[in-house]
Amino acid sequence: MGSSQDGVPGVPARTTPARTTSARSAAGRQAARGGSGSRSGARAKGELPPFTRPALAPSLIAAIVLLACVAIVDSSAFVFARWGVTVLALIVLVFAVRGRTWWVTVLMAAVAVCWNPLAVVSIPGELWAALQLVAAALFIVVGIVVKVPRETETTRASRP
Repeated sequence: MGSSQDGVPGVPARTTPARTTSARSAAGRQAARGGSGSRSGARAKGELPPFTRPALAPSLIAAIVLLACVAIVDSSAFVFARWGVTVLALIVLVFAVRGRTWWVTVLMAAVAVCWNPLAVVSIPGELWAALQLVAAALFIVVGIVVKVPRETETTRASRP
């Protein structure tokens, strides 16, 4: 055995067979992804993904409201559905801005304007029923697509 000053390692040589370069690089890639090696792309238990889907719940609620209120498009109770859809569209719009999905922001602004109960857009009942179904599908897609990155450091508003 030599000393490390002479360039010779001070520990005995390994008796286990060394991995090949490709096996080492694959293991390194797996470790860099945070995987445990059992499944590709799997995260360690308790590890959170780097993003959240905060628009999913309000989008699903809006889709339920839109589908449930297709039958009452021509009644006076439809104004309550319009309020709900408008508020939920604005909530999803805020999450879309936070997630920087700008096309969703434009679509949610259009939904909020069309379903706004204060400035009524006059659209015939049959077209409203079709738009209700289209908007419900849009809300479901938007809820899945909008991803907001998790905060790694504290924001200004939460600092003392």
